[in-house]
Amino acid sequence: MISPKFREMLKGESVIRKMSGKGNVLAEKIGRENVFDYSIGNPSVPAPENLNDIFKELLDTKDPLTLHGYSESHGILEVRKQIADSLKRRFRLPYTYEDIFMTSGAAGAMAHALRAVVCPGEEVITFAPYFPEYVPYTEGAGAVLKVIPPDIPAFQINFDMLEKEINEKTAAVLINTPNNPSGVVYSTDTIIRLSELLRAKSKEFGHTIYLLSDEPYREIVFEGVDAPFVSSFYENTIICYSFSKSLSLPGERIGYVAVNPACEDAAMIVDMCAQISRFTGHNCPSSIIQYVAGEMIDETSDLSVYEKNSKILYEELTKLGFSCQEPGGTFYMFPKAPIEDAIAFCEEALKYHLVLVPGDSFGCPGYFRISYCVQTEKLMRSLPQFAKLAKAYGLS
Repeated sequence: MISPKFREMLKGESVIRKMSGKGNVLAEKIGRENVFDYSIGNPSVPAPENLNDIFKELLDTKDPLTLHGYSESHGILEVRKQIADSLKRRFRLPYTYEDIFMTSGAAGAMAHALRAVVCPGEEVITFAPYFPEYVPYTEGAGAVLKVIPPDIPAFQINFDMLEKEINEKTAAVLINTPNNPSGVVYSTDTIIRLSELLRAKSKEFGHTIYLLSDEPYREIVFEGVDAPFVSSFYENTIICYSFSKSLSLPGERIGYVAVNPACEDAAMIVDMCAQISRFTGHNCPSSIIQYVAGEMIDETSDLSVYEKNSKILYEELTKLGFSCQEPGGTFYMFPKAPIEDAIAFCEEALKYHLVLVPGDSFGCPGYFRISYCVQTEKLMRSLPQFAKLAKAYGLS
C-alpha cells in the first residue's frame, strides 16, 4: 500500500522550490541572464582555491580502499579529532572526538540530534521566522514542533511567549543563528537569557531541556556583529553544523553533530547517533569528503561578497521604502511586503523578473525572503527592477 503520510506530503511542495521553478520557467522565456532569482540559498562564491589540490593529493596518496571505503559509523576518527581540535582552539571548550558525529550536512545532523534527545509525543520549540524543513525534521522524530511568533521587528527571541509555551513536555528548543530567513544574529544577551531560562525550566520540570543550535551560517557574520558561540553559554547544547556555506560545498552534503562536552551523557548521545543511523538509512557520509572537510577545517571560501551584497541591497530597499531589519550575517534578507498577502506580492514581483519567496512558510506572513547569494554585478542590475516594483505599490 502506498504510504498515505508521504502521499499527503506531495501536496505541500516547498515554496522555495516552487518559486525557483517559476524562475526557471521565466528564464526559458526571457533568458536566465534577465531573471533575478533570489529564491534558493545556493552559495555564489567558489570553494577555496586549494580544494581541488586537496582532492588530488588524497587521490594520489591515500589508500584507495580507505579513501573510497565505508567509514566507521561515527565518522572517520582522524576527521572527528580535527573538528574537535578546531572547536577547542576557536571556542575554548574541551571538545574531543567523542563529542563529534559526522553527518550528511546540517539536515542529517538535525535528524540525528532530534531523535537522540526527543521522545515521540514530546515538544520542540522554535522561533519564527524559521527554516520550513524544521517541521518534517521534528515530525520525523515523532515530536511536535511549537512555533513562537516573531519578535518584530528585531527578530530576536520573544521571551514573553516562550515563557508561556515552555512546559513539562518541552524536550528541546531549536534555534538558528545566524538566521535563515532573516539574516539576524542572536546577541550575547539573548543567548544568556535563553540559557538561564532553560536551566530554570529544566530544574522546575525535573528533566533536561536541550538546546539544538542549527549553525550552517556560523562563519557568515558581518563586521562588528555580536555573534556568540551558543555552546559557551549552555552546557546542554547540541550543535548541528554544515560545511555547505562556509566552504561552498552544498552538493557534497557534509556536516556534523557536536555535543557540548559538559552536556549530560555527551558521549552516549554521540554513540546513540550511530544507532539512529540504522533507522534513518544515513550510515555514514562519503569518506573522501570527510577527509577533505578535515583538511580544510579552519578555512572558508571568500565570504566577503555576501556582506557587500547585503549592504548594497539593504541601503537600496530601505531607500525605496521597504521596511527591513538589517542582516547581521548569512546571505538572506527578510523585508516586509507592502501588502498583507506576501504570496500575491511575490507573484507580482515575477512580472518584474524578480524571484522572491513569501514568508508564510517561514512562519511570518506578510514578509518575503531575498537570498542574495548572487554575483554583485547581477544584483546591481536587479536594482532598477526593485525600484519599479516599489513604485507599483506606491513606495517610491
